[in-house]
Amino acid sequence: MSAAVGDSQDPGRGHDDGGLSESLASGESSVHLDLAMSDVRTHPTTPSTLPPPGERPHFSDIDAWGVTHQGNVRSDNQDHFFIGALARGVTVDATSLRHEGRIMFPERLASVAVVADGVGSRGGGGEAARTAVDGLVRVVSRSFHQAELADAQGPEAFSRLLHDGALACHEALLERGEREGGGRGFATTMTFFLGLWPHAYLLQVGDSRCYVFRDGDLTQISRDQTLAQDLVDQGIMTRTVAEKSRWANVLSSAIGGGAAEPVVTRVVRDWGTVVLLCSDGLTKHVPDSLIQERLSTMTSARQVAERLLQDALDDGGSDNVTIVVGRTLSPDMRRNRGSGS
Repeated sequence: MSAAVGDSQDPGRGHDDGGLSESLASGESSVHLDLAMSDVRTHPTTPSTLPPPGERPHFSDIDAWGVTHQGNVRSDNQDHFFIGALARGVTVDATSLRHEGRIMFPERLASVAVVADGVGSRGGGGEAARTAVDGLVRVVSRSFHQAELADAQGPEAFSRLLHDGALACHEALLERGEREGGGRGFATTMTFFLGLWPHAYLLQVGDSRCYVFRDGDLTQISRDQTLAQDLVDQGIMTRTVAEKSRWANVLSSAIGGGAAEPVVTRVVRDWGTVVLLCSDGLTKHVPDSLIQERLSTMTSARQVAERLLQDALDDGGSDNVTIVVGRTLSPDMRRNRGSGS
């Protein structure tokens, strides 16, 4: 069961924010908004099949979907996600002109996608995830224009914005934990995708993941910030052993945790590439090989997100599961999609 919010074909339509955290009878909630995706490599393309160089993706170029589920074991869901876009346009209050919707001359400036997996007792993790997502989206929204101007002078403006914004969220959660006390932990992972054009930025804190799928290949572009991954990097454990060890679920970095070490990666965007963000509730049960198989046969972002969720639940669903999938459609992909091929 899913709930749809927004319409990428009509950017002037208002969005119901309540859909982001709606708890459905099945334990699942999903949101369909607009999202432009990224790639980690440059990709040669055929000019006749792509928009003019430098042109940003339009709202109709976007296919994206997000789902979250409490799983088969947990009594609550401490994951949160967000999908949206920063846009420019004229808000219509009243006019005699012929115009549909509330926004005239809409222009998509950047895409935002976030997955956060809360860590904490008595609901503190869920509150931490919600607060961190809300806070960082707010920071990016308020500071985007200034960062865009600074980005023209150097490529570090958006990296600093995301890095400093994550640390500000970290400090805010630490202060809240000290203020409220009572042993209620407030910590969360954060995988935050900011898609500009023709590049994007990925902020990573914790062990939620970001994958890209292109030309049949699946690549993890985030690094798990866990003690197990640290041991793998040091050559002490193999990845296979580490994934089954007690250190696999021990975070070495988290927003609101003992330490937060935000890592920002600048990546190159491309048409047709699929990007997937997820909490570890997916990857505990669904191996990369199956994720790759599902993405290779996807018909839409919604179809593959819901299929992967079902895969995780069928394998046990021992944790909350959150998945965001999105792609930027080239004109050829839109034509094929419209023809049903």
